[in-house]
Amino acid sequence: MQEANPLVRSQAQRDWDRARQAAALEHIVGIFSSKPIDLLSFEDVQKSLRLSQKNYKGIQEIDIDRILGSVGRYNDFTRTFLPRRSSLRHRWQNVDAIGLAQGLNPIEVYQVGEAYFVVDGNHRVSVARMAGSPTIPAHVWEFPTTAGLSAQADLDEVFIKAEYASFLERTRLDQQRPEQEIVFTTPGRYPELECQIELFRQALEQIDRESVTYEDAAAAWYDMIYTPACQVIQQRGILERFPGRTEADLFAWVWRYNEELKGQGIADLRQAADQVGEQSGGPLRRLWQKITGKRRQGAEAQAGDK
Repeated sequence: MQEANPLVRSQAQRDWDRARQAAALEHIVGIFSSKPIDLLSFEDVQKSLRLSQKNYKGIQEIDIDRILGSVGRYNDFTRTFLPRRSSLRHRWQNVDAIGLAQGLNPIEVYQVGEAYFVVDGNHRVSVARMAGSPTIPAHVWEFPTTAGLSAQADLDEVFIKAEYASFLERTRLDQQRPEQEIVFTTPGRYPELECQIELFRQALEQIDRESVTYEDAAAAWYDMIYTPACQVIQQRGILERFPGRTEADLFAWVWRYNEELKGQGIADLRQAADQVGEQSGGPLRRLWQKITGKRRQGAEAQAGDK
């Protein structure tokens, strides 16, 4: 900090005090809120999404609100980059004083989808946010991925996108059906779809009496089962009854909870699934009956083992 400028030093001290008070308040509010207050660890995200190759995109003015994590320093700051530790004081005030006197140098970030992770410049981000700056200059390195994060990503989204990346790697639907957009809001659904596609593949082999690859079965499943089901959901306006959920969520619920949904009296979802099976007749109807029949037999066998 510049000793020759007591006004700058005094302002930096006040900024630090405000930042620490705001961090304490955010911690208290976070106890009673479902909103995340922790930064994401880039190391965890990189491992989950299997990120490897990165491309330099130059210096850009990026939205500070889209900076969601850090490389190595994610425990030092809150989700809004408020300082959590008193030990950060000296460095934080120095950075603030430099910013007040001459502006902040560009930071360095990794980009994954719409989210950014600080590689170098955590204190600069904290100072800029405390000053109310909406953007900050940054050297941007992008990690290309088929399952990029949103600008509001949390840990659940990281898990979901990791499952999505694995799903696309196995099915190749992003290549076979580029228009596909199978989006879930809870983890654990993509593995269920993979099992469903495998049942579909086995049924196709029984009907056609020839081998079918998993990728071909995935494309046929998308065309013959998933897409028609989503069209029914759209036509009936079912999605409007479940705010915050997606067509993929409802499709998975129909498949997984057929009997449970019927018992709860949510008949439209059951009827939507039935209509998918009935609407085309012929091979699709027989295929739907074969798949759902296999599922019922599997459930009965499990019940008999208990």
